[in-house]
Amino acid sequence: MFFHQDATFDQLSIHRVGNKARDEFYILSEAPIDLSQDEVLPDLLMQYFMKPFAKAKEVYRLFHPNEDLQLNEVYHFAHAFFEGKMPFHEFSEQVTKHLYEASSHPNIKAGELYVVALSNVQMEGEDASAVGIFKSENKEAYLKVYPDQGGFNLEYEQEAININKLDKGVVIIKQDAEEGYKVLVTDQTNGSDAVYWKDDFLQLRVRDDNFQQTGNFLKVYKNFVNEKIDEVFEMDKAEKIDLLNRSMNYFKTHENFEEEEFSGEVLGNSEAISLFKDYRQQVEEELDMPFQSNFDIAAGAVKKMASDYKSVVKLDKNFHIYIHGKRDYIERGYDDDRGMNYYKLFFDNEQ
Repeated sequence: MFFHQDATFDQLSIHRVGNKARDEFYILSEAPIDLSQDEVLPDLLMQYFMKPFAKAKEVYRLFHPNEDLQLNEVYHFAHAFFEGKMPFHEFSEQVTKHLYEASSHPNIKAGELYVVALSNVQMEGEDASAVGIFKSENKEAYLKVYPDQGGFNLEYEQEAININKLDKGVVIIKQDAEEGYKVLVTDQTNGSDAVYWKDDFLQLRVRDDNFQQTGNFLKVYKNFVNEKIDEVFEMDKAEKIDLLNRSMNYFKTHENFEEEEFSGEVLGNSEAISLFKDYRQQVEEELDMPFQSNFDIAAGAVKKMASDYKSVVKLDKNFHIYIHGKRDYIERGYDDDRGMNYYKLFFDNEQ
C-alpha cells in the first residue's frame, strides 16, 4: 500500500516535451520551481500528482531486456540522483530528453513534464524518498465567476489543466534498488500510442516476488469465485463467500503456499480444481502474469487483500448477513406462500 499523506515536495522542475515524429522539440527550464512562498499550490500539486496512485495495486520494476539495469535510462538517471551523483535539476533534464526520444509515435501529444523529488512517502509499511515524473497532455477551458459592481461577471481560461485528471505519471520509490526499485505507474491514454509511456520510456515489468505472487493469486481466485465458477456449479452468495473465507483462512494460517495443498483444503472438488487451474492458466497467458506453484506467503499482501474479500450477503435493503465461517449453519430456501427467498441461521448464543 502506498501512502503520500505525509509526503512533501523537496524540489520541482517543469519542462515541455514535443513530438519528435512531428519535428517538435523539447524546452528545458533553467531552474527548479520555488514553492516555498506559496501555501496553497503545493497541496494542489500533491493532489494532482499523487491521487491516482492512492489505490494502485500493481507494483512494477524498471528493467532492461539485457538484464543490465544501467542500460535502462530512467533507472540510470534515478539511481544517480538517489545516490547523490546527479543534481536534481540535471536529473529532470535528462529524463525529459529521454522521453522526447521515446515520443516517436505520430499520435503522441506534446505536453508539460513535471519532475519532483519527494520525501516521507510510505510504501508497504516503510518510509522512503521517491521521485515522480508526470505529464499533462490534455487541456480544458475553465470559467471563473466573481463579484462585480453589485452583480457577477465571468472570466475564462483556455488551455488550463484539470488537477483531477492526470494524464500520465510514474512514482519511483527508493526501495529495492538492485531489483529495479518499486514503481507505481498510471496512464490514461487509450490508443495505439499508449504503450510508449510504460514500454518505450520507462521499460517496466510487473514485480515478481512473494508479495506480488500472494496478492495476484488472491485477486485471481476472488475473480474465479465471483465470475467463473457459476459456469459449472450452481452456487448462492453464501457458498461463494464460504469459498473466499476458506482461501483467506488458508493464507492467514500458512507460511508457505503449496498449490496441491491449497486446492485440496480450499476447493476440495476435482472438477472445481480443474476449472480453477484452467482459469488461472488463461489469466497467465492474457496478462503475461506467471504464477508459481509454491511461494512464501507475504502477510502484508494478505492483509491488503483481506479488505477486498467481502463476507456479507446483502438482502434487498433490509438485512446484511456477515459470514465468517460455519457454512453448514446457514441454509437458503424459497417460501412458496410468500413467493420470496429466505436464509435460515443456526446458532448457540445471541449476543
